[in-house]
Amino acid sequence: MSREINVKDITAAITNLAISSNRKLPDDVANALTAARNNESLPLAQTTIDDIIKNQQIAADQKLPLCQDTGMAVVFLEIGQQLQITGGDLTEAINCGVAQGYTDGYLRKSIVSPLKRENTNDNTPAVIHTNIVPGDKLKITFVPKGGGAENMSRLAMLKPSAGIEGIKRFIIDAVREAGPNPCPPIVVGVGIGGNFEYAPLLAKQALLRTIGSKADDEDIAALETELLTAINKLNIGAQGFGGKSTALAVHIATAPCHFATLPVAVNINCHVARHQSVIL
Repeated sequence: MSREINVKDITAAITNLAISSNRKLPDDVANALTAARNNESLPLAQTTIDDIIKNQQIAADQKLPLCQDTGMAVVFLEIGQQLQITGGDLTEAINCGVAQGYTDGYLRKSIVSPLKRENTNDNTPAVIHTNIVPGDKLKITFVPKGGGAENMSRLAMLKPSAGIEGIKRFIIDAVREAGPNPCPPIVVGVGIGGNFEYAPLLAKQALLRTIGSKADDEDIAALETELLTAINKLNIGAQGFGGKSTALAVHIATAPCHFATLPVAVNINCHVARHQSVIL
């Protein structure tokens, strides 16, 4: 038995997510910032994280954007295979919701044509990723992805002989080279495997995992812990002022790959690691 949902409901949900995700940090990110503050011994690092925490509290209380960069709209959809979407085009409905949300929420419109740099004036089009799943529900995850952290993304098609040490070296070097540019403390998303286009998607999806959670695979979980320790020893620290809090988490997602390849991608989120989900 199929279930129907009208595109108007999807547009309304996207509008609400665009506004609310830009105003309030997920609880896991807020808690991780507090834990990072409590772990710092350097006074400048402490006051820097205090300012970050105060900023997110003001944004939530006064219904203001967490950051002047309100991001590019990235939308992940999990569509139940028994769900029928009616009343119009799904992509158009999503973009209408983005445009409405960025207008109603007084959010900065940052999307331009790549060469002429002409603003689209409504923060569309969104980047949309869809996955068909069992059931009759629609899960929408909205990610406003800031440009500064996105610029620090890296992709390497390593030789398989590079092995685990080559993977670790590439990830740590990517964070070291990024330095203060992605507004640390950061969340580091890593995708290992797949192919040229899939590894970066894995890295971005890894950013959505709850901070403090562990990978299901014990070896991957151990690698995440090892990398987080190594990254926090770089002494980049909050906003690049030094200290123990370069990263709040390292999250790794993997997929099988061709035996001749070893794709590795790094996608970084700033300390304003925004994302919200709703199920319709």
